[in-house]
Amino acid sequence: MTAQVWIAILVGLAATIDDLSRRHIANWIPMAALAGGFGWQLGQRGWTGGLVALGGVAVGFAVFLVFYLLGGMGGGDVKLMAGFGALLGAGRLLEAALWTAGIGGILAVGALAWKTLRRNRQESVALNSEKDSIPYAPAITLGVWLALVPKG
Repeated sequence: MTAQVWIAILVGLAATIDDLSRRHIANWIPMAALAGGFGWQLGQRGWTGGLVALGGVAVGFAVFLVFYLLGGMGGGDVKLMAGFGALLGAGRLLEAALWTAGIGGILAVGALAWKTLRRNRQESVALNSEKDSIPYAPAITLGVWLALVPKG
């Protein structure tokens, strides 16, 4: 496995664990992705790699910014995707975003089904909006990992 894959695994696990346990992604996690991504890109391609990483950061930030501004996603998710953008570059980041959207949709349907089952059993009492939210770091992580799977 390459250093790029190891960075994606470690950062993804940290983000997923943090988001599932606290419903929050600590700032050091996207910063680790950013630093690792720039380091890996610079090591692979020299100064051109820095431009690839910078482009990936811009695309990663832009991909989820609209959802953040509409209140459908947290700032940590946007920063995490930007950090992964440095690691993947713009092209692979767009692939990861598509995987993430699909996985996020599946998670949302699953969460709604679970909530409906709980309501039908009358186990649910007034849930607050934070508990009703869906942690998105697992979807982002899986999307990034799938984008790194070799094709062909």
